[in-house]
Amino acid sequence: MERINSNEFDEKINDEGEKCLVLFSRKSCHVCQEVHPMLEEIEEDYKDKEFGFYNVDVEEQKDLFNKFALKGVPQVLFFDNGECIYKVGGKQQEDDYTDKINAILGAN
Repeated sequence: MERINSNEFDEKINDEGEKCLVLFSRKSCHVCQEVHPMLEEIEEDYKDKEFGFYNVDVEEQKDLFNKFALKGVPQVLFFDNGECIYKVGGKQQEDDYTDKINAILGAN
């Protein structure tokens, strides 16, 4: 998963309208540390699809955390054409993530 800052976020997600998910997490969060490797495994299955996987450290990028009015971490936001389509909090089952990715990819 590529780590991004607010400038890269604006470029990739808002300007380019990339289909992607963004994990909002922090290093000291044990649940975040469980979600991150799960999403990295899922990312491997989507390497040949046009879908991005990004990570935002909320302690370093507080402006992005506040922009989406997130209440805690981990939060996974799913984007299509600059719009947040889904928001998932906490640790979920792998299918919960892949179902949303497939829904976005199938929306073409």
